[in-house]
Amino acid sequence: MLSPSPSLTFVRPTTILFDLDDTLFDHANTARAALASSTADLPEFQGVDLEVLYQQYSEILEEMHPRVLAGEYSHLEARQIRFQRLLGPYGYATTPMAISQFVEQHYGSYQRLRRPVAGALVLLEALKPHYRIGIVTNNRTAEQQEKLAQLGMTHLVDALITSEDVGIPKPDPRIYHVALERLQSRAAETVMVGDNWTADVIGALEVGIRPLWLNRFGATRPLINVEEITSLEPLADTLRKITGQQY
Repeated sequence: MLSPSPSLTFVRPTTILFDLDDTLFDHANTARAALASSTADLPEFQGVDLEVLYQQYSEILEEMHPRVLAGEYSHLEARQIRFQRLLGPYGYATTPMAISQFVEQHYGSYQRLRRPVAGALVLLEALKPHYRIGIVTNNRTAEQQEKLAQLGMTHLVDALITSEDVGIPKPDPRIYHVALERLQSRAAETVMVGDNWTADVIGALEVGIRPLWLNRFGATRPLINVEEITSLEPLADTLRKITGQQY
């Protein structure tokens, strides 16, 4: 556990960094909805608890994602493997063709059902006229650009910094240094808002950026001197936590 750091001292920010997945984009609920849609007509999944299926999906995704970032698998190979592992125990055919068909249907649903985290769009709209806005994300550039466009957020972001472009994922400090360089910002004047404790909070602290942890799912906060929010709503409360100003 990190000890208290001087970087936690509040300084009026000029730049706000955000994670994307499960911070601005609601991956969790989009994935749940996509799984429900993709399995609705499959006999193997009648009576299966959707939440159990989603938790299994999430565990496999969390295991595989770092291996994709490290270049061990392409994102397409990883999708095949993930769904073979997820669907096989339920008796679903795991031939390459069957898995490919499921993946195509599932990701079509996932793209169609994408939604923002509640309050995310109005938060960016409120911040954009007054602050530089950056996204720092561990994912493929094209996919994250597509999400921002679909969610109507592209024009509200000054810089998109991805692990694919930089070649280094969070929490490595180097990706944060790239973000600061692109936004011409100093760490002490920057806030990082994100849901992942290691990637977003620890990564920001290592660089001297003040983190604000988005704890939507009730996890235990490892450091009490890191501020947390449980939602991006109401807007005035979130803006006050990020900027220190009353609204």
